[in-house]
Amino acid sequence: MKLSEAVASYVAHKQAMGMRFCTEKKILKSFCRNHGAIELEQIQPEQVRNFIVGSGPATLFCRRKRDTLLGFYRFSTARGYTTHVPLPSTLPKPSATFVPHIFSRDELKRLLDTVEACQGPRRLLQGFTFRTLLLLLYGAGLRLNEALSLTLADVDLNERILHVRKTKFYKTRLVPIGADLCAVLAQHVIRRRMNHPPDDAPLLATSTGHATPLYLAEDAFRRLRRLANVVRNDGAFCQPRLHDLRHSAAVHRLINWYRSGADVQRLLPYLATYLGHVDVVGTQRYLTLVPELLQEASKRFERYAMGEHHEG
Repeated sequence: MKLSEAVASYVAHKQAMGMRFCTEKKILKSFCRNHGAIELEQIQPEQVRNFIVGSGPATLFCRRKRDTLLGFYRFSTARGYTTHVPLPSTLPKPSATFVPHIFSRDELKRLLDTVEACQGPRRLLQGFTFRTLLLLLYGAGLRLNEALSLTLADVDLNERILHVRKTKFYKTRLVPIGADLCAVLAQHVIRRRMNHPPDDAPLLATSTGHATPLYLAEDAFRRLRRLANVVRNDGAFCQPRLHDLRHSAAVHRLINWYRSGADVQRLLPYLATYLGHVDVVGTQRYLTLVPELLQEASKRFERYAMGEHHEG
């Protein structure tokens, strides 16, 4: 059997079970492109290893690729598509744990100020739509695919709530939004409804009226990032990403809580729910992302310790 046919069968099987399977599908399609029109039995272990590790340093995503291919080969052998499993038994350890980029306030301003210059009138992703996407990711802490999946019906401007459906963990949640973001969305919705689209039309549509695909948003951000001169110089293996706007929103919220004297440990579960995390563990990792946050936590501890000392 051809590799492409086996991959199509596996993806269809997983999605028929109700799984979104988006990242895995992208990995497997890349695996097909990497090997071309080849029989499944002809793929060699060295080819698979090169695909998993790539040309750069080993990353945590290498493990994700290996696990995806492991599931694919288990499926293929169980159905008799192949008897040959060319997966490497070991992988190089990641050189470093990936740390998201936390945008500074100045970087966020530069990105927003540069949007119109970045997006010309002939581009599929128009400037006002791209700007709304950036503000949604930061202002509501959404994942990129969550924002791109929103429809006009998912935006309740009267109650200032977003209906985020079929998220990473196959759940639906309600996300309250602030007055400023609500005003931005109100203007965007007015522009979208000028041509009387149905309620299930995408909120963030291209100039042709279709939902904005992931690759288009990511390509636009790479272009915007360069024009706004927002770069990492900390030796990280990738430059700032759209998804880092969500990380930045969480970290900035924690910093504001520390500075205002709020009970951060009590509020963490609320932030976890807001972000759509299954538990507070996924949210606690934000506490270690930036020195500024650690500094605010240290100040809080010092004030607490001094208070305890005076009471003694």
